[in-house]
Order: sequence, then structure tokens, then C-alpha cells
Amino acid sequence: MPTFLRTHLTALRMLLVMTVILGIAYPLLITGISQLAFPAKANGSVVKADGKEIGSSLLGQSFDLPKQNPDDPDEQAQPDPKWFQPRPSAGGYDPKSSGASNLGPNSDELLKAVEERRAAVAAFDGVDPASVPADALTASGSGLDPQISVAYAEQQVKRVAEARGVPAERLEQLIAQYTDGRSLGFLGQPGVNVVLLNRAVADLK
Repeated sequence: MPTFLRTHLTALRMLLVMTVILGIAYPLLITGISQLAFPAKANGSVVKADGKEIGSSLLGQSFDLPKQNPDDPDEQAQPDPKWFQPRPSAGGYDPKSSGASNLGPNSDELLKAVEERRAAVAAFDGVDPASVPADALTASGSGLDPQISVAYAEQQVKRVAEARGVPAERLEQLIAQYTDGRSLGFLGQPGVNVVLLNRAVADLK
């Protein structure tokens, strides 16, 4: 057999062997381990209500009132006072358009948006505009962050309690329950997972 042909056959055998090992066996092994060790996380940390999938604890979502005209793309959705609100999202919490606004700190457009959000959030929650936390005014880098600061969550307690007719103390307990600590114990700040918090709020009687 010619040398060049033996070389090509050897390369083909190696391709087939590595395809089986790295393309089939390894993915199946890792998938099996993840399904056994942490199935919920391996399947996307899906959040369910009444047996139906309503989201993921890893992805933020909006909690707005239904539009009066769902077919009108220009109609702005209004936040629902019965729910804790997430931070703003440049992509409207659409997983297909994850990203930031790309507006820099010297952008007049960004400054205008922040001031408009400050006034809107303060009026919605019934607080002093100067006390509105920064994460209520600026979007995250991904636009899909499910967490808000503890300060922003606590600011919304009175509104949600009044809208739902539940004790504010019960909502404070839920905030503490769904507050995640710093990463590795020292990175970042504690945050409240709004998706899980609102799921718990929905179960309140």
C-alpha cells in the first residue's frame, strides 16, 4: 500500500476514534453526571407554577400589566404594582437580544433615561427620588439579570403589600429567603432573585 494512502487511512481512523470519544462518549458522560448530581441546574433552573414552566431562575423577566392593545408595538407596557419589579433591561428581557444599551457615562441620552426612570420609579413606589437605588435606574450588562439589590427590593415592599393586602413583614421574610450572598463570600453585593421572589409572592394567601 502506498505511503500516502496509509497516512490518510491512519488519519481517518484517528478522526473516527476521536469523534466517538469526544463527540459522543464525553458529552454523554458529562450529561449523565450533571443529570444525577444537579438535575435542576442541568435543565436550565426552570421555575414552574401549577406544573407549567413560567421561566428560569437564571433569567430575569418583566412583570407588567397586560397591554390594552397587544397588537400596538408603540404602546408602552406598564409595571404591575402587585409584583416586585426587576431592574431595567435594554432588550426588554428578550433572551434573543441580550446585551447592554452601549451608552457611555457621558451620554446625554443615558442621563435623560436615568432621570426619567428615577422619577417614574419614585412615583410608582411612593418614595423620595433621591432614595431610589442605582440598580433601579440602570440596566445590567446582559439585560437578563434576575437579581436586584436588597435596597431596591425593600423599597417595593410597601407597594406590593398594599396592592396584595398582605403583611409587609411577610414580604420582608421572603426577601431575606431569596437573597443570595456575595459570590465566593467576598465578590459583589448580595442580591435578591426577583423571579423566585415573585413566585413565592404568588403563593401568599
